[in-house]
Parts: sequence; structure tokens; C-alpha cells
Amino acid sequence: MGKAKLEKALQAKINSKENIFVPYIMAGDGGLEILEEQIDFLQKSGASAIEIGIPFSDPVADGPIIQEAGIRALKNGTTLANVLEVLKDSNERRSIPIVVMTYLNPVFVYGIERFAKDCVEAGVDGVIIPDLPMEEESIIAPSLSNHEVAYIRLAAMTSPQERIRELAKRSEGFLYAVAVNGTTGERTAHDKKVTSYLENLKKQSNVPVLAGFGVSSTQQAKNLGAHCDGVIVGSKIVQLLHEDRLKEIRSLIEGSILSEITN
Repeated sequence: MGKAKLEKALQAKINSKENIFVPYIMAGDGGLEILEEQIDFLQKSGASAIEIGIPFSDPVADGPIIQEAGIRALKNGTTLANVLEVLKDSNERRSIPIVVMTYLNPVFVYGIERFAKDCVEAGVDGVIIPDLPMEEESIIAPSLSNHEVAYIRLAAMTSPQERIRELAKRSEGFLYAVAVNGTTGERTAHDKKVTSYLENLKKQSNVPVLAGFGVSSTQQAKNLGAHCDGVIVGSKIVQLLHEDRLKEIRSLIEGSILSEITN
């Protein structure tokens, strides 16, 4: 389970010549009572894994759409504790890997060792903490490792080569390649430098490399997926879920996982 489950599931997609597709959703946007239903829908639609965001009052990586979803979720009383409780209750009824994206402060307040232990009980396979730099990750990474939960690192296009090498060496689950210089949100196009950046990461990483930030269409997913192992799509999924446009989500996932260029 945990890290091994996540890595095995993603490798199976690569072996079958599919692009990996990881949708991001904001827990509690629309109410926590629909979280299990959302997970089930995305699993049946062909998602490789699901990234679940924990709403936070002071996000640094989130663009307007995800910030607004976080505000709605906070107004619904969503917390890290009750998200993990919902995931724990539904753990036996799902098979898709789950990755939690949160910030350091909620984890610190919750208790780092307690968080790692409760992630296991909730069936959380990986954790992303975007405001925790590599130099400070010893705060939490050992606890997650002891419980076999993947600590997923993020790489930026502005990162020096030495740092990228170290991030790639430490990576677990998958390496999150931030494909824009900025926050999350839809983009009409990505910087031309992103191609060589993704290919460089892929050469150095022992785990799948997934491109995130600014991916909002099937064509963008295919274009980026041709140079790494797949994509993470957040703002577009969050918006479509909020507007109950489920057919469009299914089409986006189905169209994105069929790679035109096999890796």
C-alpha cells in the first residue's frame, strides 16, 4: 500500500502506453459529503490517481479558481482532520491511489507523526506540501517514509541543475514538474523551454514525471505528456466540478490518456 501502490499504479499506465492523468479536486468544495462520490466518478472516468487539496486560508501555489474553491470549502467547515476521516471511512470502497496536497501549517498543528499515521489509515498514498522547501523537508519526510507514504517533491523551471538532480534523486511516487513560472490556473500556452525542462527531469528521475500548473485541455495534456509521463490538471477540473459539467471532465480525461507519441 502507500508509496508502493502509487508507484505501481502509475507504472502500469506507462507500461500500457497511456499518459498518466491525475485530476486535482478541492476537498469540501460542494460539501465533504460528496467527496467519495467525486472520487468514484474520477476513478471510473479513467484517472490514474487523484490529488485532493486541503483548503487553507493562506495558499501560495494556488491561482484564483482553486483559491475560490478553497474559500467555499472553508466556509463548509472543511479541515484536514475531517477530510482524513472521510477518506478513512471510504478507504475500503476505492482502489485508486490518493495523494493529499496541503500546506505545512495545518500538518504542523495536526501533529506530524499523527498526520503520517492517519494518512495510512485513510488510504493516502502520497503527500505534497508546496511551501516546504527541500532544505526543510526533514520536518516531515522521515515520518512519512516510516509509514510508507510517498513524499512528493516539486521541481521548478527556475531550479538550478544541481537542485534538480537532488530532487530527482529523492523523489517518491512521482516528481511534480511545475510547468509554469507562477501559480495554478489555465494557460493558453506553455513556455517553449518547458519541453527541454521536462525531458531533462525524465532522464534524471527514477519515478514518473508529471507536468502540472496551467494544463487545461486535452491538446495541452498530450503535448506535455509527449515529453514526460503525464499531467496533473487542477483548475479546469475544479471549475468543471463546481459547474457540474461531468461529461466534459470525462472527455478531458479520456482524451488526455491516449498518447499520440508513446514514451
